[in-house]
Amino acid sequence: MDKESFKENAHKASDEVKENIKRAKKTKLILSVLKLLLLIGIVVAVPVYIYFYQQDFLAQFKSFDDVIVYLEQYRFESIFVYIGIQVLQIVISIIPGQAFQFAAGYLYGFFFGLLFSVIGAVIGTTISFYLARLLGKGALHLFFGEERMTYFIERLNSKRAYTIVFLLYLIPGLPKDVVSYAAGVSEMKFKAFMAFSMAGRIFGMSGSLLIGALYLHQYYIGMGIIGVVAVIAFILCIIYRKKIHLYLDKFYDKVTK
Repeated sequence: MDKESFKENAHKASDEVKENIKRAKKTKLILSVLKLLLLIGIVVAVPVYIYFYQQDFLAQFKSFDDVIVYLEQYRFESIFVYIGIQVLQIVISIIPGQAFQFAAGYLYGFFFGLLFSVIGAVIGTTISFYLARLLGKGALHLFFGEERMTYFIERLNSKRAYTIVFLLYLIPGLPKDVVSYAAGVSEMKFKAFMAFSMAGRIFGMSGSLLIGALYLHQYYIGMGIIGVVAVIAFILCIIYRKKIHLYLDKFYDKVTK
């Protein structure tokens, strides 16, 4: 083979390689966009659909008493129904989770109610975290670039970020179930995220379950005391936030060893 033929063949091979690389990048982009759209569908479209087109389903959970009636119809199976709804509430974020926690305290007592709630929360958080990691990670890397994503990931894996996660789950009323999706996309460490989120979540769960358990025995004064304690605890968290931050830093070091 002469030099001209060799150069021509090499040039063709180079063009073919470049075309294959371009085609692979295009395919990767399309798949990443499709996965991101699926994630958006799970997080946004499904709750919107349930809210507007499944009113009869949501109407069963309008009040605390309605939730108790709903769970009582399943008798022993209500334990698995409750855990399943806890998981669904975290993954889809449309069912009133706190009302179900009140009901769990009423039906199962504080300790068993807490056990079932933690099981459901761990499963739901794991599913939503890895759904985000599987479906959203690639698209963000393509859209924002590896360098910029690395910049944000370093900060989202910092101790301060996990402290924010703890406080988001600790403070009642915040839309905390979306946080697990954000954490999955951000590449936070799963073990540390689960530890901090559950540490914060358990406090809120405990209050809801205690209120339900006290409601069963009609201890209305006790229910009021829990509400007051929750407010005082929130104020103390603000006052001693620096000490809490130092404690959480130590907790982070133990979790990430």
